[in-house]
Amino acid sequence: MGKKVCVLLSGCGVFDGAEIHESVATLLALSKAGAEYTIAAPDRNQHHVINHLDGSEMAETRNIRVESARIARGNVLSTADISIDDFDALFLPGGFGAAKNFCSFAFEGANASIEADIQHLVQAFHNAHKPIGAVCIAPAVLALCLRKGTLTIGSDVGTAQALEALGATHTVCPVTEMVIDTDNNIVTAPAYMENAPIHEVAEGIEKAVNAVLALCV
Repeated sequence: MGKKVCVLLSGCGVFDGAEIHESVATLLALSKAGAEYTIAAPDRNQHHVINHLDGSEMAETRNIRVESARIARGNVLSTADISIDDFDALFLPGGFGAAKNFCSFAFEGANASIEADIQHLVQAFHNAHKPIGAVCIAPAVLALCLRKGTLTIGSDVGTAQALEALGATHTVCPVTEMVIDTDNNIVTAPAYMENAPIHEVAEGIEKAVNAVLALCV
């Protein structure tokens, strides 16, 4: 039987939610590997709404779970309904939503706060010794929750310094590769933190997904 993975989304769209390419690459890699996945998202409003054509902020509100359902094709659970007993692993695609809707890292860096439901979910998987994967900026969520671990966001010096200020150890990594922290059951990959074509982003994500599945007991 395939491993069961909870994929945590932060909305829909790179600038205010989950990065769509990264999310789809994650789901594709899980499916190719024979894993079962369940998509979850917080049932609350996202930090703000960005016009993805011109980058401007829009005067409207959107719900994170409702927006995530665009990627999930309608089937997305609330984080409040997720039991870690039902899953072997957790995986977080990136996008600014991870740094805006899960926490305030996009605005406050190492001084950021983390949303309580995200903190609880990540900590619960970690305490149960179940592997966690995160790509792009989502490793910042792990650093905020765990305050330890070896991870990567690629090669951005400023972001790496902020993660190390939180207690994590950063490792430079090319977009087509990933970093495994076997002591903490964490797998991370740069994805679109690097300026790379989609096939290279997908290659790194697939390696990260496969590494997470290999760590499952």
